[in-house]
Amino acid sequence: MRFLRQVTKLTLPCAMRAMLCLYLAVGTCTAAFGQTKSSKVVRVTSGSLKGSVKEGVASFKGIPFAAPPVGDLRWRPPQPVSPWRGVRVADNFGNHCMQGPPAFISYAPSQEASEDCLTLNVWTPVTHKKPLPVMVFIHGGGFVNGGSSVPLYDGTQFAKLGVILVSINYRLGRFGFFAHPALTKESPEGLLGNYGFMDQIAALKWVQTNINAFGGDAKNVTVFGESAGGQSINALMTSSLAKGLFHKAIVESGGGRPLLGRRKMPLLRGVAWNGTRSGEEIGAAFAKQMSIEGDDSQTLKALRALPEKSLLGAKVMRHGDSDTFSGPMIDGRILADDPGWIFTTGKQMRIPYIVGANSLELDVPQRDQTISKISGHDNDQKESAPGVATELIGNIVFVEPARFSARQMALSGQPTFEYRFSYVSESQRPTQKGARHASEIPYVFSTLKFRRGASTTVQDQAMSDTMIRYWVNFARTGNPNGGPLPKWPFYSPDKDELMNFTNEGPVGEADPNRTSLDQISTRWSIKSSRTGVVDIRGSVDR
Repeated sequence: MRFLRQVTKLTLPCAMRAMLCLYLAVGTCTAAFGQTKSSKVVRVTSGSLKGSVKEGVASFKGIPFAAPPVGDLRWRPPQPVSPWRGVRVADNFGNHCMQGPPAFISYAPSQEASEDCLTLNVWTPVTHKKPLPVMVFIHGGGFVNGGSSVPLYDGTQFAKLGVILVSINYRLGRFGFFAHPALTKESPEGLLGNYGFMDQIAALKWVQTNINAFGGDAKNVTVFGESAGGQSINALMTSSLAKGLFHKAIVESGGGRPLLGRRKMPLLRGVAWNGTRSGEEIGAAFAKQMSIEGDDSQTLKALRALPEKSLLGAKVMRHGDSDTFSGPMIDGRILADDPGWIFTTGKQMRIPYIVGANSLELDVPQRDQTISKISGHDNDQKESAPGVATELIGNIVFVEPARFSARQMALSGQPTFEYRFSYVSESQRPTQKGARHASEIPYVFSTLKFRRGASTTVQDQAMSDTMIRYWVNFARTGNPNGGPLPKWPFYSPDKDELMNFTNEGPVGEADPNRTSLDQISTRWSIKSSRTGVVDIRGSVDR
């Protein structure tokens, strides 16, 4: 009831404009944008685009931001788009990037899978008076699946609130993260390995060059992403190649700790301090599996000639084939080191930062074994209990790393805000005791209709309307606070305060999991000292 009273207070400004229109119910408050004709044409550097218009929002879908990375362009940095003549109709999403069946943590894209996938989408209000803030969304999916055509990522509601929303595709799996001695030999001074990150950087460059055509402000760009998308943002914040391409960041369930879990980030070449094989060695192992060996041009030609489906592999889609798939790697150009280590030095971008995780991220079978592998310590009987163990795994993998990132950013003097998403939709509360991984997405985008349909309640929608307003405020000013919203405290290591999105409403409070997270931080400290690496906790608590 307390939350509903808060929501009632939020309805007053919008109620003055239109009957029965909630202040934050962005799906119905369209008066400020008006009704317009059914299409709109803009011109970008590669040609003219015709988008579609609905409810005062113009959408442009499937816009190429780089040449198709096919044939000889497989495993090369993204290349410029070939200009087109006439007006290109941009009313349908492009292909999503090549991948297998979606993993359990991801929502399936709506398009076909193809290597020809480097496209982005733009939602913008048809009428506006000044350059608008821009938000660029990077989807999750463990770097092996996902895409910008997922209905939950629809940008209409952001545009109705006066923000231009851009969503992007990037190469995944072995298409996006692959190293091999033959590739290094072909381009020893070029960018190698992290082709998915290269695509993200190319898309952000496209935004800098073209977003003004849609009414956007290239000097006010916020990147936000979930899971692997959040991990990508943490990585980009440490990369000199992404400097100046965005000005604020929101990381949703994107971790932050170095050497997270079992899959350690390898070096592109050479031997890591922890004995992890290099990206080149992992790529060579895959090539050998395909009966391709050597490091000359013929080897590379044979690899580039492999059918798309040969590069997928069932184990990659299960995140389990560490022998022949590396994922992101330390290449020395895009990534100089694991982002988590860089955070401890304060050498990341000094920009406003929101980071957070969900209250019950993972429900993992074989809990005892999983906890041992992730945390590196023996389990006691209490931790093995169902529910307790599940929460502990989520805390280790997502929640504590988010707090770690918040601490490091705050210590660097950046405006930092942490959140915990604990809200469970009313229809799920009898069976679901916490917010699982990715469950915040339809609330952030105000796309509950795609996820919950008729089961969406007034309280569910009110939470969604509140969250999107915080995200929009942050995109505008670098601070999520504004208007009648409950106050979101700045993060500081001493107070350890966050915004908790609870079933009763948003509450600014001290971290309710502080004791458990402190224990995890201590274990990370012990683990680091055992391996001879810098003691992270010493950096956090200074």
